[in-house]
Amino acid sequence: MDIDFPLVLVVLTFVSGFVWLADILFWRKRREAASTEDATHDEEEPKEPYLVDLSRSFFPVLAIVLVLRSFLVEPFQIPSGSMLPTLEVGDFILVNKYAYGLRLPVAGTKVLEIGDPERGDVMVFRYPKDGETNYIKRVIGLPGDTVRYRDKQLFINGQQIDSEFVVRLPPVEVRREDLGTVEHDIFLTMGRPGTAGEGEWQVPEGHYFVMGDNRDNSNDSRYWGTVPDDLVVGKAFAIWMHWKSFTSLPSFKRVGSIE
Repeated sequence: MDIDFPLVLVVLTFVSGFVWLADILFWRKRREAASTEDATHDEEEPKEPYLVDLSRSFFPVLAIVLVLRSFLVEPFQIPSGSMLPTLEVGDFILVNKYAYGLRLPVAGTKVLEIGDPERGDVMVFRYPKDGETNYIKRVIGLPGDTVRYRDKQLFINGQQIDSEFVVRLPPVEVRREDLGTVEHDIFLTMGRPGTAGEGEWQVPEGHYFVMGDNRDNSNDSRYWGTVPDDLVVGKAFAIWMHWKSFTSLPSFKRVGSIE
């Protein structure tokens, strides 16, 4: 069962903060008053209840984590190869949560406009089909764009996007794609028909068309449509560790910025 960590974090922060505040405003005074009535000169101060002590200790930590994770930077792990060769399975990445505006935790409602996704950004968002699962793809089409994909060739607003051959690494061919503001490598599977994922799409206002860099092995906007702005999570900007599984050792060879 998947755990909604943001919701759990919000609940724990709220509960611990409420208990601590209630103790400051009400419960502590009652304990002190009761202790004064029954106290003798050699009695110690009344002991703080365990729940209050726990809340007082954990609330500041939970609050800091909540703010950092919700409004500044959030870590994610890459679970699939849909973004190869840019991101590998087991990459641990950092996502800028304020690049596209500040949003409320859990609800995702934007409360402060700062910026919008740009073509070529590697973006984390919630899967439009369920609104919960985190996906990561590259932004290809912006609001108002017309995106066409034919015979493994990408067109945006009628203009063919340049892709230069780099090398063949069977079973894939590596090409360097130029989206205007960003150049990045993509994988094309050799021998696979170019008809997969073909079509033409008009990107609605407030939506984004996204694709994986592993073009023939990516479940993206070609199959389930565009991403609405209210499902955007943030911009992936760095790899900070690679750890494919618990049976392997963590590696820091891939640490660096994300193209």
